[in-house]
Amino acid sequence: MGSALLPDLGTEIVIPVCAVVGIVFSLFQWYLVSRVKVSSERGATSPSNSNKNGYGDYLIEEEEGINDQNVVAKCADIQNAISEGATSFLFTEYQYVGIFMVAFAILIFLFLGSVEGFSTKSQPCTYNKEKMCKPALATAIFSTISFLLGAVTSVISGFLGMKIATYANARTTLEARKGVGKAFIVAFRSGAVMGFLLAANGLLVLYIAINLFKLYYGDDWEGLFEAITGYGLGGSSMALFGRVGGGIYTKAADVGADLVGKVERNIPEDDPRNPAVIADNVGDNVGDIAGMGSDLFGSYAESSCAALVVASISSFGIEHDFTSMCYPLLISSMGILVCLITTLFATDFFEIKAVKEIEPALKNQLIISTVLMTIGVAIVTWTCLPSSFTIFNFGTQKVVKNWELFLCVAVGLWAGLIIGFVTEYYTSNAYSPVQDVADSCRTGAATNVIFGLALGYKSVIIPIFAIAIAIFVSFSFAAMYGIAVAALGMLSTIATGLAIDAYGPISDNAGGIAEMAGMSHRIRERTDALDAAGNTTAAIGKGFAIGSAALVSLALFGAFVSRAAISTVDVLTPKVFIGLIVGAMLPYWFSAMTMKSVGSAALKMVEEVRRQFNTIPGLMEGLAKPDYATCVKISTDASIKEMIPPGALVMLTPLIVGIFFGVETLSGVLAGALVSGVQIAISASNTGGAWDNAKKYIEAGASEHARTLGPKGSEPHKAAVIGDTIGDPLKDTSGPSLNILIKLMAVESLVFAPFFATHGGILFKIF
Repeated sequence: MGSALLPDLGTEIVIPVCAVVGIVFSLFQWYLVSRVKVSSERGATSPSNSNKNGYGDYLIEEEEGINDQNVVAKCADIQNAISEGATSFLFTEYQYVGIFMVAFAILIFLFLGSVEGFSTKSQPCTYNKEKMCKPALATAIFSTISFLLGAVTSVISGFLGMKIATYANARTTLEARKGVGKAFIVAFRSGAVMGFLLAANGLLVLYIAINLFKLYYGDDWEGLFEAITGYGLGGSSMALFGRVGGGIYTKAADVGADLVGKVERNIPEDDPRNPAVIADNVGDNVGDIAGMGSDLFGSYAESSCAALVVASISSFGIEHDFTSMCYPLLISSMGILVCLITTLFATDFFEIKAVKEIEPALKNQLIISTVLMTIGVAIVTWTCLPSSFTIFNFGTQKVVKNWELFLCVAVGLWAGLIIGFVTEYYTSNAYSPVQDVADSCRTGAATNVIFGLALGYKSVIIPIFAIAIAIFVSFSFAAMYGIAVAALGMLSTIATGLAIDAYGPISDNAGGIAEMAGMSHRIRERTDALDAAGNTTAAIGKGFAIGSAALVSLALFGAFVSRAAISTVDVLTPKVFIGLIVGAMLPYWFSAMTMKSVGSAALKMVEEVRRQFNTIPGLMEGLAKPDYATCVKISTDASIKEMIPPGALVMLTPLIVGIFFGVETLSGVLAGALVSGVQIAISASNTGGAWDNAKKYIEAGASEHARTLGPKGSEPHKAAVIGDTIGDPLKDTSGPSLNILIKLMAVESLVFAPFFATHGGILFKIF
């Protein structure tokens, strides 16, 4: 079969070095952000007060004669309040999640250990009966360890992201006084800190785990990589709670603040008189940043695990070719280097001088990273793979050439870009779909809702074709391994994707701080422009997350079917079909739970905000301070309580189906959930994103058409606010959580496959 150009020693050096480079780069970006000072010493606003670029960096405040120090002190106070709120919520959430983590780890150990009755004797390998492999008890112990590793890494990823975002929000506001370009760079750099830390940590921890497990497993790579799948399960199970809990938190506060503040009291967004305003800004960090970080880390971990499991029973694993085996990790290593170069294009090579340059700059990040990554993948494929090899394909070995595998990764990479651009077309207010939705607000909220729903359903078409083509091409070339590396291709530029994604909530917070600190309307206009671009990029990020989730869960599904020794999944057998139809229902059940949770939490929030406006004298006049803490507590309590039922639904379904109905029905459930979950997730995120940007389109009044619908407070604007409020739980709670549902059920089934294959299907055995 031939061997790879890169020796094994090279691989052992390249992967950790790339991960360390990513971590160092993110720390350097953080250092650059930290140079913007948030303290009230005179002249301490920024190191760049001098005439650095030949033109003066003078502040709008100086020009308008407003007291500068007072504003900086206010920004610092608000930043502290947001940071404390986010930290205390995440600590509370992690306490509950920690209990679940320990309980589930015990469950993994008991279920997998019982496959061979906890015996410590070696057993014949699953795929090659002539060879002896390590006992099932070892798989149980190491799967439990890798589950805990994945869970802890996921939690740390989310927490670090939130810390960086709350560190950067006030700094972005203060830089906005010097111009939109300066503010953009601070927000984008902070996003990059999170993106690179997460990509590098995920890679490094996985690589170290593989090498440590190898000390015990030796030549038994089949057992080794089966145990590693726990890493993906840990990552995604934490992401589920982070996404659902954070999503309920942020949207309860947002809906409460908007309905009472904007619609009833006619005060601007993020007005300091609104009692829910701090909770709303805290929510951006715990939902959109911490939740998103854990979510994409989960996708990354699972696609790596799916590829490694299939590779371990292909020629790479059988011949113990370490470099080829690590192909998925080498792609991710190349991704970190590519994203590093791409980031410099936004922060150092080109300078943003006008508002209209923001969105193109963010879009260029996606294009540049995709083009460079295509070249990077070609280099990795040529140096790290033999010219031809075999890939496990449901019981047979399929001969694959290295250029075919390159095409699999490339098709995933470019499908991601297409999904990103289609999402942008449907959610950005620069294009006709969102403008049509805004226009429909003339006749009230009902037509706005109808147009928004139609837009969401329509926006599913092209992404689904892109995913379908990616699946067909990659499966034709390299079976299930092809699909796993296509998913990795889509996620290979995760550092840039996350930087763009985290940029949105940071800009949103910056706008909120500007409003609360009473800064001039010109600064608010700048932060709004940053935020509107951030809204679109957040929708693009969700598109990526959903598209990659579809490919990841299909790859995991393939690995599960192979591991559970199912020869074919036949839809015409009743066992499979009942699973299929129940699986297709699960995303609806899950969405109903999350939407209802947001609704009931928002109800409490609305009542509390109304109570404060009615009972605190002088609040509307700005003479009294609202009680922010009560609103923060309402959001925290609601999200902690409400995240448990949806989480239980996702985690328990594979266990119940596998134990009582067996692996064939479970394969039906996974297929059904995948097919319906992807559609709902795309339409929910895009509908919500379109409603949000339709509202911003009317508020900004940038075009003649927008001015006929405005200004703020007009009837069309109120209709747009109602649409935006309905869209909030769709785009930030149920939509993004669905991609975790489809991945998590698949990876959980894969981890428990040995148990289900041996002891599952109790009901069918009885009858």
